[in-house]
Amino acid sequence: TCGGTPWLRLRYPKCTAPGPLRDLVAILVLPATTFKIKPFMRPINCHGHIMSLFKKRKNTKVTLSAFPFPFSHQMKVKVLSRNPDDYVRETKLDIQRVPRNYDPTLHPFEVSREYTRALNATKLERVFAKPFLASLDGHRDGVNCMAKHTKSLSTLLSGSCDGQVKVWNLTKRECVRTLQAHEGFVRGMVVRSCGTSFFTVGDDKTIKHWKMEAPGYGEEEEPLNTILGKTVFTGLDHHQKDAVFATCGQQVDIWDERRSSPIRSFTWGVDSFSAVRFNPVETELLASCASDRSIVLYDMRESAPLKKVIMTMRSNTLCWNPMEAYYFTCSNEDYNLYTYDMRYLDQPVTVHMDHVSAVLDVDYSPTGKEFVSASFDKTIRIFPKDGGHSREVYHTKRMQHVICIKWSADNKYILSGSDEMNIRLWKANAAEKLGVLAPRERQATNYSQKLKEKFQHHPQIRRIAHHRHLPKSLYHQTKELRVMKEARRKKYVNVRKHSRPGSVPLLSEKEKHVVTVVK
Repeated sequence: TCGGTPWLRLRYPKCTAPGPLRDLVAILVLPATTFKIKPFMRPINCHGHIMSLFKKRKNTKVTLSAFPFPFSHQMKVKVLSRNPDDYVRETKLDIQRVPRNYDPTLHPFEVSREYTRALNATKLERVFAKPFLASLDGHRDGVNCMAKHTKSLSTLLSGSCDGQVKVWNLTKRECVRTLQAHEGFVRGMVVRSCGTSFFTVGDDKTIKHWKMEAPGYGEEEEPLNTILGKTVFTGLDHHQKDAVFATCGQQVDIWDERRSSPIRSFTWGVDSFSAVRFNPVETELLASCASDRSIVLYDMRESAPLKKVIMTMRSNTLCWNPMEAYYFTCSNEDYNLYTYDMRYLDQPVTVHMDHVSAVLDVDYSPTGKEFVSASFDKTIRIFPKDGGHSREVYHTKRMQHVICIKWSADNKYILSGSDEMNIRLWKANAAEKLGVLAPRERQATNYSQKLKEKFQHHPQIRRIAHHRHLPKSLYHQTKELRVMKEARRKKYVNVRKHSRPGSVPLLSEKEKHVVTVVK
């Protein structure tokens, strides 16, 4: 019997039988559960293998019988022996273990298969692209500003054009608190770094400090502190660590929370400012957008502004990159966004095009790799930080001019406020499946993403991945702007061709939009 031993040695007695005989090995398989005998015989050489003769059967008895060879010989028989733990499933719910050989010479059609998988993954991505999640309604006027909670992912604050401030629970998608903060527009909102309170500014020339928790039963809704200003405040931002915040209006003021007057003021011969932002990395730096088409940089430790860049048209807002301290992106009235390196303001690092109307707001993702913009053309676009064109565009039939935009701190959602009194919740990745993913599902998603990146420049895949359905009016506006841009380019080429050499300089797209840099 062969009881699973990997080697068997059979000795043959000396025999004088005439003629060269071949060894005949007869194997009788006797199942333990039945009495049926299945004999079979197969001739093999004396040094042959009988690995293929054995089948995987449990509780079997194997008998070997050999015919004598003409002379004494010692034969080695190799028996196949496996460990069932290597290939047997523990339960029927487990997946089958498939042995694979990754030698590229064995897979000559690997690239073809991967291309087909990438094409199918790209098509499925467009099929499952449903970015819109919810609409938060409750405001009685257009939403003018929003603020993210610094400690809670599910809390959002919004201010409207009638002076009302609402606190939202994004998990339940409902308003949990409403307060009448100002008379007129709420121009700016910001939450303290500790998350226990927030500040608001409005058209009534006041700065109000509010507690984050709602008042108890029977208590009145009153601010913790109110500061009366001399002029209207148009923007507000808080320091990342210290109890310091900045406002802008006729000038840029730096405030201490414990004082009722600014500790420092910056002016540089302009009428007014529309936005001010602290740098989240180099926390002593801040920047503002002015009405004279300039972007001004400041250092809180200095008594005067650092420098400013003057552009051809006015910038509405700006946002610092949270991962790269020197980079910021501004939204402009000329339908574009510009990413600058604050060390080299002579020209922008990247010009981001695609909007067909003024860009009103911009916000970076927590990773610093992408940002989202809100425009007067009723769309939201997502740009890579180093890409000239958007990778995604969001729009709905009911959404009107988008005034403010925020990217959630978990990098999964985008919140937009528009002037038809609604706040909308979107997915940052339109085709992403929300919720907990199984390990195999996550692995398949990552594999598909890598395949799409590998074949992204192939014509058919690029066409499917870049195709977006746009409203009819937006489509025709885009087409018209493309024609106008081409006409300007042709005119510029003709002017240079028929001018004295050197009289008309050759300017790149980046250099056309910067007038000068003042230090």
